[in-house]
Amino acid sequence: MSHPSGYITVEVTDALKVRQFNEFPAKLYRADPLWCRPLDVSVEEIFDKQTNKHLINGDIIRWIVCDSKGECFGRIAAFYTQDSFKQLERPTGGIGFFDSVDDKEVAFMLFDHAKAWHQANKLEAMEGPSNPGMRDAFWGCLVDGFYEPVYNMPYNFPYYQKLFDDYGFRNYFNQYTYQRTFEDTSDLHPVVLRTASRILSNPDYQFKLIEKGNKQFALDFQVIYNKAWSKFAGTRDITSHEAITLLQSMEPVMDERLVIYGYFKGEPIAFFIMMPDIGQITRKFNGHLNWYNKLRFFWEFKVMHRVDRVIGRIFGVIPEFQNKGVEGALVLFFQNQVVKPSFKYKTFELNWIGDFNPVMMKVAEFIGGAVYKTHVTYRYLFDRNAEFRRAPLVNQSEK
Repeated sequence: MSHPSGYITVEVTDALKVRQFNEFPAKLYRADPLWCRPLDVSVEEIFDKQTNKHLINGDIIRWIVCDSKGECFGRIAAFYTQDSFKQLERPTGGIGFFDSVDDKEVAFMLFDHAKAWHQANKLEAMEGPSNPGMRDAFWGCLVDGFYEPVYNMPYNFPYYQKLFDDYGFRNYFNQYTYQRTFEDTSDLHPVVLRTASRILSNPDYQFKLIEKGNKQFALDFQVIYNKAWSKFAGTRDITSHEAITLLQSMEPVMDERLVIYGYFKGEPIAFFIMMPDIGQITRKFNGHLNWYNKLRFFWEFKVMHRVDRVIGRIFGVIPEFQNKGVEGALVLFFQNQVVKPSFKYKTFELNWIGDFNPVMMKVAEFIGGAVYKTHVTYRYLFDRNAEFRRAPLVNQSEK
């Protein structure tokens, strides 16, 4: 679709346009040393409707904005999943992979296309930046804490916030990244330290590190995840197959010292899953995972141990055991690994803690974390007269 200014919005439908879609951010951020280009394969697997199970009974589309010479000035994706029609208030689709020059005309063209596409698919709102998949990747607009991003987490220019605000998006929720160092246990809150020590000395409780290849840990993950996360609006239970697939996908870069499970009388009750920040290596690959970069990755990750930052992927305690010291016990158990000479990691970033989850925010603070970055998930209601409500607190969205 053309525009009076000469800009053209083009749907991404062929290999050339896919390349433009993936190359545009590299051009946009070429002078910013903090920006990290994600691997193209990580982006493209989101758009693969044959393998992305979140798109079953859903759809996804993407566009770029170009001038008459074919030069790209912006990009965006729009999507919906089967869960989009199960939202508490109204059917809500998603937008993601938004990047634009600092020009309202370009940004608003992209937002307009996403809005029209969602309306044509009977949706009543759109939110993002997000993706049809796990929340710990390609999710949120960075508004505070413009530091180097961890693997697959968004980094953007500060002006993005104004583009969203000026179009009419509203802040649906904040997602915080907490950071702490791995020096000692002195930064644990005294109450947490005391209750965690009591839990660890109780023989009814058991904490252990994951064993690669043991499918029982995947089944335990399924139990804990479905009990601990089912209360969140828009989050569905996962199947045993999905749990096994997820853990298997992590194994190539998994450090067994970073994945901890908690049990009570043999039953799974909690997990604390962390991963090495491989983005410290892949940022050097310019998006390409060819054979040479695979060799480089193996050398730097497995041989030279060039990763010194840990990402908190997911933290969960089933409701019956929340606020009883289990959260701190997981962290204190982990400290036993940290003090070993072979443990070379220096910092830890606990990603994706929504402001709708004050309990988890308090846990992050009690274990010594401090807010390091803030991302925003925006929502735009197509009925401009409808009442806007922020994401409900956890205890208001229980099943």
